[in-house]
Amino acid sequence: MTAPAATVRRGLWPRSLLGRNLLLMAALIVLGQLVAAVLVRQMIFQPRVAQVADGVARNVAALRAGLQALPPAQRAAFVEAFNQQAMRSAPPVAAESAARRALLSPMERQFVQAVARRLGLHDAATSPQPLWRRDSTGMLALRVEHPGADGPESYWLNLPSVFPTRTFTGAWLAATLASMLLALLGAWWLQRHIHRPLAQVVGAARQLAQGQTPAMLPEAGPEEIATVARSFNHMAQSLAAADHERALMLAGVSHDLRTPLTKLRLGVEIAGAQVDAPLAASMARSIDEMDGIVGQFLQFARSGEAEAPAPASLNDLAQAVAEAQADHGRALVLELAASHHLPEVPVRPQALRRALDNLVENAWRHGQPPVVLRTGTDADSVWLEVQDQGPGIAPADLGRIRQPFARGGGAARTGAPGAGLGLAIVERVARSHGGRLELHSAPGAGLRARLVLPNTSKDA
Repeated sequence: MTAPAATVRRGLWPRSLLGRNLLLMAALIVLGQLVAAVLVRQMIFQPRVAQVADGVARNVAALRAGLQALPPAQRAAFVEAFNQQAMRSAPPVAAESAARRALLSPMERQFVQAVARRLGLHDAATSPQPLWRRDSTGMLALRVEHPGADGPESYWLNLPSVFPTRTFTGAWLAATLASMLLALLGAWWLQRHIHRPLAQVVGAARQLAQGQTPAMLPEAGPEEIATVARSFNHMAQSLAAADHERALMLAGVSHDLRTPLTKLRLGVEIAGAQVDAPLAASMARSIDEMDGIVGQFLQFARSGEAEAPAPASLNDLAQAVAEAQADHGRALVLELAASHHLPEVPVRPQALRRALDNLVENAWRHGQPPVVLRTGTDADSVWLEVQDQGPGIAPADLGRIRQPFARGGGAARTGAPGAGLGLAIVERVARSHGGRLELHSAPGAGLRARLVLPNTSKDA
C-alpha cells in the first residue's frame, strides 16, 4: 500500500526545481488572493451590509407607516408607483435565468436576515410564506403585510441595489489569473537564469567523471552561483594537479626501472653459456614479466595525456591489432561489422590502440583461444569487443577488477600475474572518450569485454 501512494506523490510533486517553484508560486498567489478576499469580506462588505440593512429597515418602516395611513384603495397604486421609481433608479442588471434569479448569494442572504431581524419579521427560513424574492429585473423585493377588511394584504416592495449581488465577480477572477501568470513568468525567468550556471556545473562534473578536463566555469552572476563555480574550478584544478603529479611520478619510476631491467636482460644473455639453461630461461621470463608490468605502469600514466581526436575506422584499428598479434604467432578471429554500417568516429588513436591491446593481451594471458575481436554499432554507439574462451570471472568480481591494481583471483583467471592495470587503462580510455567499458562473464563461459564509444557522427 505504501509503494503506490509514494508513486502517486512523486507523480503529483514536480521533480525539477523549476516545476516546484512554479507550483509554489501559484499556490502562494491563490492563497494570497483567498486571504485578501476574506479580509475584504470581513472588513468592507460585512460592515457595509450592516449599514445598508439599517437604512433599508428604516425606509421599510417608513413605507409601512405610510401604507398604514393611506386608504386601502390607494395602497396598491402607491406600491406600484414606488416599485416603478425603484426600477428606474436602479442600474441595469444583466439578464439571468429563472433558476439563477431564485438563488441568493451569501451576502444577499446575510442582508435579508439582517433586515428581517431589524424589522422584527419572521426569518426567511421559517416563514410560512416567502419573505423575499427576486423579480424579473434582478431586484430584490420585500413582502409587507397590512391588515385589511378581508384579511391581511401582502405587497412586494422593490429595493434598489446598494451593493453587488455577487461578492466575487469575473474581474476578481481575471485579476487573480493575470497576477498568477505574471508571477509564473517572473519565476520562470528567474529560474532560467539560475538553471543555466547549474547546468554548466553539471556538464563540467560529467566531463570530470569521464576523465576529461572541463573548461573553467564563469565566476560571474549572483554571489551564491559564483561561489559554486569558483569552488568547482578550484576542485577541478586540484584534481588535475594531483593526477598530473601521480602520472609524472609513475612515468618517472617506470622509465627509471627499465634501465636496470635492460642491463639484467643483457647480463643474462651474455652469461647464458655459464648459467644453467633452465635457470637462464627462468630469469629471462622474470625479466620479461617485470618489463611488462613496467610497461603497464607507463601506459596507465600516459592514458591521461592530451591527444587530439581524429576520425578513425574501428575496423581498420581491429585489423591493425590482428596483424600485430599475428607477428607474435597469435591468430585473432575477426568478426567485423559491415563498413557501410560502421561510421568513422573521432577518437584518440594511440590511447584507443593501447586500450584494445590491453584487452587482447588480457584475453591471451588469462583466457583460452580462440580469442575473438568484434566491431559493431547500435542506435547511438559503436563498440569494440574482445572475447576469450577461458574459465571466466565470477559476476561479483566484475566491478572490482576494473579498479587499478585489482586482479582476478582463484581459478577463474590464470596465466602470468600482472600489475592489475590492464582493465583500469581501458576504463580510463573509455571514459575519456565519453564511453564505457562493459564486462560480461560467467564461470566457464569466458570473459567478454566491450569498449563502447558514443556515435557522434549522427550529430555532425
